[in-house]
Amino acid sequence: MAEKAKQVMDIKPSAGISTSQSDEHQRRWTEKGWEHAIGKGNYDPTREHLNFEIVKGGKVRPVDKTKSIPERMAENLHSRGIRDKNEGLAEPKYRTIANFLFGGSQLRMRELAFGNQNVDFNKGADNSSVKRKPEIERWAQDIYAFVSSKFGEENIIGFYVHLDELNPHIHCTLLPIKDGKFAYKEIFSGKDKFEGSKRFRELHSELAAINRKWELRRGTSIAESGARHRTTEEYRRMLSEECTTIEEQIARHKEVLSDLRSDIRLAERRVKGLTSMVENLQKKQAEKEARLAVLEDELKEHKGDADVISAETDKLKKELAYIQLKLADKQDKLKLADRQLSDLKENMDAIQERTEHLKEEAYKYSRDVHSKVDSLLKDAMLENMVNEFRDLSARMTGPERQMFDGTLVQSIAEQGKEVMHCATLLFLGMVDDATTFAETHGGGGSKSDLKWGRDEDEDNRAWALRCMRMASRMMKPAIGRKPKR
Repeated sequence: MAEKAKQVMDIKPSAGISTSQSDEHQRRWTEKGWEHAIGKGNYDPTREHLNFEIVKGGKVRPVDKTKSIPERMAENLHSRGIRDKNEGLAEPKYRTIANFLFGGSQLRMRELAFGNQNVDFNKGADNSSVKRKPEIERWAQDIYAFVSSKFGEENIIGFYVHLDELNPHIHCTLLPIKDGKFAYKEIFSGKDKFEGSKRFRELHSELAAINRKWELRRGTSIAESGARHRTTEEYRRMLSEECTTIEEQIARHKEVLSDLRSDIRLAERRVKGLTSMVENLQKKQAEKEARLAVLEDELKEHKGDADVISAETDKLKKELAYIQLKLADKQDKLKLADRQLSDLKENMDAIQERTEHLKEEAYKYSRDVHSKVDSLLKDAMLENMVNEFRDLSARMTGPERQMFDGTLVQSIAEQGKEVMHCATLLFLGMVDDATTFAETHGGGGSKSDLKWGRDEDEDNRAWALRCMRMASRMMKPAIGRKPKR
């Protein structure tokens, strides 16, 4: 089994930590809160006493619920003279928290936590007699030491080990502070997504060296695999950087094109000047050659003073040699200037073409960014609505809760993943698969002989909503059948 057991690590940034998150980490719930948590999650209150935290110096102690994590954070920052960057903001926006999740393959983690003890993981089971094994404490201390050495023990404000869920794990709340300042990007992300990805891979490998003694080998971090809940912010940032990179390339190309146009204008003036020089020299050469031919004829025919003609002939020959030498130099320079001008024009054509491609890419990514951000914002809104509904539901009276019976919001809050999966199958026309999925996941509450399918004039949004409603009904337990847990 040891060969198959893998470590798990996830790092999720956030703009602070909420009281509800803190309550979950510390199990700082009221009786009603516990009832709500047990109803919605896989918590075993009879194992809650096995949970523990690790504090300064790597000491193991029972979970201290006297102060919430936000209170601990405020005290930590105050003692160090560091200001919370989100303090006073109507909407927190700075990443002042790095939330770590550490764990591993379920069987191995249960071995470390409970050894060979008989633990009943079914809801409602009584595990009050189960003891915590020292191996899980030593493993957690090793992880605590690892985080301390990498990011500073003074930055750890919460380190909780949960043994009351299906898979033992650690929640570590870390302040991403370096040199007395919040620096999440510098510590984790780096200058771009590639450097950030490289740092996460390296961190995962370093953790594997610690976990090797606990028979947990390197797996794939959620940060590495790009899992969907890796955060909306990270994905939007990635897309934004993609567009920014393209825009920067276009800007650079525009600068190059501007420089090229200047170079081309200079090259054209140079070619024009050299062409004029060559033409003038060729004209002078022709004139000198014509005069020399006349003198040579006169000398042959013994016309005029031979000495004067010879002297003029020698002079013309020297002038002609100089002109020819100068002409050859200008012709060579003209050829070079012509090649340079041709190269510059080719470069400009190529860069203009690439710029047009980049503009098309930028437009495509821009549309993609808007589409993805729109989708992610809807996801965030839905998740927030579901969480709010769950919190409100825990405080509602029986009659108040009945008002939501049969509604889509209740269905999503209770069986969000299942309803979404079933709706996806329906949307894709895989009705039989959707029915099988619903029945094998405790559903079967909707039996109808009515034809199911998309109307010819039905748009995507209307069809999607109808699929969601049908999936909600299908995931309801059949009459007389208990919901499958």
